[in-house]
Order: sequence, then structure tokens, then C-alpha cells
Amino acid sequence: MQSRSGGRLVVLVISQVLAGVGVASGIAVGGLLAERLSGTVALAGFAQTSSVLGAGLWAIPLARLAGRRGRRWGLAAGYLLALLGTGLILLAAAVHLVPLLFVGTAAFGAATAAGLQARFAAAEVVGLRYRARALSVVMWATTLGSVAGPNLSELGSRFGRGLGIEPLTGPYLFSLVAFAGAAVVLSVGIAGRVPVDQDQDPARPVTPVRATGLIPALRAGLRNPTTRLAIVAVICSHTIMVGVMVMTPLHMTHHGMTLDLVGLVLSIHIFGMYGASPIMGWLTDRLGGPAVIGIGVIIFAAALVLGGFADTTQGPVISLALGLLGLGWSAGMIGGSSLLASAVSDHDRVSLQGGTDALMNLAAAGSSALSGLVMGLAGFPALNVIAAVVAVPMAVLALRGLLVRPAVTPES
Repeated sequence: MQSRSGGRLVVLVISQVLAGVGVASGIAVGGLLAERLSGTVALAGFAQTSSVLGAGLWAIPLARLAGRRGRRWGLAAGYLLALLGTGLILLAAAVHLVPLLFVGTAAFGAATAAGLQARFAAAEVVGLRYRARALSVVMWATTLGSVAGPNLSELGSRFGRGLGIEPLTGPYLFSLVAFAGAAVVLSVGIAGRVPVDQDQDPARPVTPVRATGLIPALRAGLRNPTTRLAIVAVICSHTIMVGVMVMTPLHMTHHGMTLDLVGLVLSIHIFGMYGASPIMGWLTDRLGGPAVIGIGVIIFAAALVLGGFADTTQGPVISLALGLLGLGWSAGMIGGSSLLASAVSDHDRVSLQGGTDALMNLAAAGSSALSGLVMGLAGFPALNVIAAVVAVPMAVLALRGLLVRPAVTPES
């Protein structure tokens, strides 16, 4: 059983590496491509908005498919949908059709939904005490692909130019190959259903949500203090990160920075998101979700303060701000996700996780849409101020979670 679990974790790791390349390659140039096709900065944010919105909308059917057929089918279906979306993006650029671009990026977002749900698949193949670490290892695997993806921007642009297509669509060719590989690896590498671990830790109370539908499960989860903290932490962390991150390439290019530097800064950001995730997983297993979520709030605060001065600085400060932004996301996401993986009964878990991921991505889609408007009207500093306001509910609930009862999970 241990070897089977280990083999499934390896398959999940490989698929995450491939998916990371695919998603990050598109994210690095998505806003720039939308700006070029539409001719306006305001619509640039909507390319990422439609991708994040797509991730939110696809989270529900993918979770239902995973509940009926197993995690393998839910994850593979997400990458196949993203493969279709990438093809539509390439077609939209070829015919200069902006609405088709947004349709393609919405389908492209299915890869994000699948990649996020993979963290729960990892948590389900190990014992309860080590779920945060298993979850974080699979998230860490995304680092390898995600850091490489943005750095392929210049190479992809030259490749696209050599093929006679829009240069900014060149990186999406890497996405095509990566998503196809991830779907194949999952389809052939995981036999049967990924089981839900039945181990129970008497030191950690399990919350019965008692709702089978995604929306009812989400409503029931918000009524319980532990799962409410988990849901709010995941949603706020993702909303803050997406809102600031999607406008950073535009902010940099408008200040004369090259695509190579944009790729480097995004790589630092993505490394912050995933590179330290094993540490965050270990801390979560040791200290508990509320404590790590609180750490994430502090890191977010530092990132947003630095980001507020980014209009008058060069690459190093922007790099540090974006790196800390990713690190804060890692703490909030792993701390919150571990609570959803361990503090909810097996019967309710998939429904609540799917509902949380859907709401998380829908909220981030709104953040992405507004970020373009805020950027155009008030600039990058104002964007960081608004992001700081979003962190307030997360901070309040994390503090309450620490004060109400001990958050440390005993180790054996």
C-alpha cells in the first residue's frame, strides 16, 4: 500500500511539473497578447480574468467528475480542456478575434483548476498526520515547471516569429505539449480510483458538513469556525496574489523593462509560491493551519508595502515584492487547504473542496478584472492598497483561530 501511494505521488508530481510549464508559459504573455490584439490596457487584465474565471467555473464539474470516477479522471479532463483552450488562443491571434481569445483563455483556466485539485489528491493517499506535507510536495513540484515557463517567453516569441505567427503566441506552443503530456501521464500512470484515507486522528476534531452538493457544502462549511477560516484563507490568498501578479508584467513593460526581466521576476514570484511549500507543509503539520495562515498575512503585508513603492524603483524591489507575494500565497493556501483536507469528514470533503476552489477562482477573476481598471486609473501602488484590504478578513479569522483553541497538531 505504501509503494502504491508513493507511485501515485510520483505520477502527481510529474503531471504537476508539466502543467506548471503549460500554465506559466501562457500567464507570462497572456496580458500582453490581449493588449496587443485589443489595443487597450484595460482589456489586458480580462485575458487573465477569463482564465481565472474559467478555473472557477471548471472547478465544479471537475470536482463532480472526481467524486464519481476518481481524481485521475477529474485531473486529466482539466488538462484536456486546457489543451483545447490553447488551440483557441492560437486561432484567436491568427484571425485577430478578441472574443475568441477570451473563450480560449477561459478553457485554458481548466489547467489551473486541475492543478489546484491535485493538492487534495496528494493529501488523500497518505496518513492524516502527513497530509499537509504530501499536499505541499505536489504543490512544490509545480515549481519546476512554473519557474521554467516564464523564462521560455523570449524563446517562444522567437519561435513564433520563425513560424510566421504572432510572436506572443509562441509560448503557447509549449503549453500545447505540456498539457497533452500531463493528461497522458495521469491517464496511464494512476490505475483505479485514488482512495480517500480513512485514518482518524483523535487529537484533531473532524467537522461534519453533511451536505453533498457543492454549494450546500460551501454554505455549511462557512457556518463552522474551522472550515470558515480555511475557506476565507484560500479565497483571500488567491485573490490577493492574482490581483497584483497579473498586472505586474504590464507595470514592468510600461517602465521600459524587457521580456527577459519580466520572465525573471515572474519566476521569482512563482518560486515563492511553490519553492517553500514543503517548509509550509511541515510547519502546518507542526503548528497547525491557523498559525501558518497568520504567517501568510504577515508576509503579504511586507509584499504589499514593497509593491506600493514599485512605481519609482527598478527590478530588485519588484522582484522582492513579487517573491514575498508568492510566499504569502503559499502559507495561506497550504494552511487553509490542510484544514480542508484534514478537518472535514471524508463524506463531505470533495464537495467542500470543489466549492472552495470554485469560489476562490471566481473571486480572483473579479480581482483580475478590476486590477486592469485600477492600474489604468490609479496605478500600481493603489492596486497594492486594495489588495491589503482583502487580507483583513483572513487576518481577523486567523487570529481568532489561534486564540479560541490550540492549533498545534501533536506528532507521534
